[in-house]
Amino acid sequence: MLQESADLLAEVEELHAFLLSLDPEDWDRPTGFMSWTPWDVVAHLHYFDLVSLTALEGEEPFIAKRDALIGSIGKGMTNAQIARSEFGEIPPDELLERWLTTCRLMATELGESNPKKRLPWFGPDMGVRMFTTARYMETWAHGQEVYDLKGAQRSYNDRIKNVAAIGIRTFGWTFINRKRETPGPPPYVRLVAPSGEIWEWNDPSETDYVRGSAAEFCHVVTQGRNVGDTALEVGGQVAKEWMSIAQCFAGGPVDPPKSGERK
Repeated sequence: MLQESADLLAEVEELHAFLLSLDPEDWDRPTGFMSWTPWDVVAHLHYFDLVSLTALEGEEPFIAKRDALIGSIGKGMTNAQIARSEFGEIPPDELLERWLTTCRLMATELGESNPKKRLPWFGPDMGVRMFTTARYMETWAHGQEVYDLKGAQRSYNDRIKNVAAIGIRTFGWTFINRKRETPGPPPYVRLVAPSGEIWEWNDPSETDYVRGSAAEFCHVVTQGRNVGDTALEVGGQVAKEWMSIAQCFAGGPVDPPKSGERK
């Protein structure tokens, strides 16, 4: 099995165990992300895990699902509204188990696929490895909204290298997505993993860099935190511009939370 798939399976089990600890009233409380409730978070993850399974089936079933989704967006529906239209009558406990079952199936099928296989998605096709990494990132990032809602301390581990890696890969995308010229080469990134291991990307530099906690870096590139609310060391104009708008997920440009909104 691909390591990325094993990481995703472990992440899903951990998040599922945390979600089981929610009180009944928590499921309708708005989080700091677009006022989504925990129900919305799980429904959104479940919806796109189901879409991912159609991508594994092949281009034809995926295109049908993609076109239906794009049609709903064209009518002005948000991702949360689309998920509610699909699962709106399902109680939280049942939705939670449906999501767990589907995600286990998706992660297992991805892990047993040929790593060279290309999967269709909303934009360029992706290789199985990067596709799985993207699903890990989405699961980890949206889970944080619920941890924040409960004021719960999250346990970090080196699986988050998946998130850091996609954050690095989307340096250029962050600017292209905003129709801005890339201000320069990618800055040096030196992160301390939860285990204490050092992760490094790009050419070493003392003038243009991002240094610090890997967990905090992951929160910034997934827009769960404003960089000003972290202890990351950011040096040089390119690194500062990037960290102020970093976006490692697909879709139109989204601004990070304002400083102090999500600590």
